[in-house]
Amino acid sequence: MSNAFTTHVLNISTGSGETVYDLTRDCSAFLAEAAAGRDGLLNVFVPHATAGIAIIETGAGSDDDLLAALQDLLPADDRWRHRHGSPGHGRDHVLPAFVPPHATLPVTNGTLALGTWQSVCLVDTNGDNPQRQVRLSFLG
Repeated sequence: MSNAFTTHVLNISTGSGETVYDLTRDCSAFLAEAAAGRDGLLNVFVPHATAGIAIIETGAGSDDDLLAALQDLLPADDRWRHRHGSPGHGRDHVLPAFVPPHATLPVTNGTLALGTWQSVCLVDTNGDNPQRQVRLSFLG
């Protein structure tokens, strides 16, 4: 059972603007080695108070729609009590209540069991912190 739990940390540069960063290929590459054809679970976790993990379609506008919806729901203005950082930064600390900092996904025969258009994405609205870590953990 020494290979029952395997973990790896990704270092991601998200830049200075809001972004939806597709992690699907990184997850698949990790599973190719860690899962080695086995069934199990992949946990994706971002250890930051201002980012989250979403399972959405990318490339057809849904990623931009998500950022627009978050801007409508959590505007970057002066309403937030949490006020350090850039103006409106308090919204970034509320983000994980809507886009959680983790997702647990099924793995079948060593590959992610995602739907046809689903992608695993890091959602980052905090331009003050462009360097992120994402922890991938396989249990199987």
